Amino acid sequence: MNYPCGIKIDRKKTISYGNRGMSLEKELNETNNYYLLKNIAVIHKKPTPITIKKVDYISPTRVKIKDGYFQKPSTTDYNGIYRGQYIDFEAKETNKPNYFPLSNIHKHQLEHLKKIITHGGIGFLIVSFNAYNEIFYLDGKDLFDFINTNTRKSIPYSYFQEKGHLIKIKFNPRLDYLKIIDEIYFKGEYYEEKY
Repeated sequence: MNYPCGIKIDRKKTISYGNRGMSLEKELNETNNYYLLKNIAVIHKKPTPITIKKVDYISPTRVKIKDGYFQKPSTTDYNGIYRGQYIDFEAKETNKPNYFPLSNIHKHQLEHLKKIITHGGIGFLIVSFNAYNEIFYLDGKDLFDFINTNTRKSIPYSYFQEKGHLIKIKFNPRLDYLKIIDEIYFKGEYYEEKY
């Protein structure tokens, strides 16, 4: 394809999958920032624990990591507190139109979510089905109910439609998943800006 000024675009170039999930992550970060600014909740993305072994000092204010490793497997993507309840969740995207592969969630992440729920916290998944531009909240209890009663290695899209909650994309907050938590855990009493 040729664009103005003689620029050629080759559509057959290799696609990099290194940043898959970044758009969902960006929208969740914006949502969490809104919650924080409005004093609704304190929810943050967890940093990945990395040990740095070697760096190059490019300038006094810029350092480039040359060698490092993950200290241990990270747990889930986000955690925080809302209305006195600890919440913890994993956010994933899938390009599969008919299912979400369970292999996208590591075993230690599932074990972590199970512990959160066992100890009275709110654990869940947020899954974006990119084929439909739809984002679902799936409560941890429904996630584990599916895992415990099925031998499938994927969760069908229809299960998200049946048991999940569609998160409507809005201006602010972008992905208001706390509204769903209000419906499930607080009998539909919606939060208000505090103080």
